[in-house]
Amino acid sequence: MAWLCLNFVLYNLNSSIMRVAIVFNHPYEGSYCNAVLQAVTIGLQKAGHEVDLMHLDRDNFDPVMRSKDLSAFARAKNDGEAIYKDIDPQVLNYKQRLEQAEHLVFIFPVWWELMPAMTKGFIDKVVFPGITYDYAKSGLKMINRLTKLKGTTIITTQNTPALVYRLFFGNAIKYAMLRGTFWKIGLPKRKWISLCMVKFVSDKKRRKWLINIENRFSGLQG
Repeated sequence: MAWLCLNFVLYNLNSSIMRVAIVFNHPYEGSYCNAVLQAVTIGLQKAGHEVDLMHLDRDNFDPVMRSKDLSAFARAKNDGEAIYKDIDPQVLNYKQRLEQAEHLVFIFPVWWELMPAMTKGFIDKVVFPGITYDYAKSGLKMINRLTKLKGTTIITTQNTPALVYRLFFGNAIKYAMLRGTFWKIGLPKRKWISLCMVKFVSDKKRRKWLINIENRFSGLQG
């Protein structure tokens, strides 16, 4: 009986371990975004989760939607997987890795109220029919292809005060990504962690943010 109980506990522990894909975009290794990335990674590793980092800057990801990409987008509804020959090989690499992810994390700075070019390019070229979603037969609905995904978290840094970003700029990230793109394709449990006034708050507060983030991800469950 004790052996059965032990195996049941081990099964439950193993079943809580997830594969987490992180999409990261910041060119400066000394940035606070990099500190956030480290905190997220440490937290996930403490919990035993598997981390798959998609570092757009180190990957030299091309964010530009080329004519072949746009042609593939236009044909995707009818051509299905036949479009893959016209798609950026890096996108296909990301596709395969995203299909295995059980939680998805985006980390990037807010520049001029929106995401940097590489993050926007990732949205344009990877949130793509035949890659992360399909069209329903009616053509009016998108169906999520990332069937293993249990949650999505966005973490952003910026120097604009939170109240200003919300009142004057409409929480652009929230509405463009969480309530826009990710809602449309059906990504589940969408969360946004917005770190504001990064350059102006105390070192103590910045360290506290990192501790909170590490703790949050060490407790991540499916």
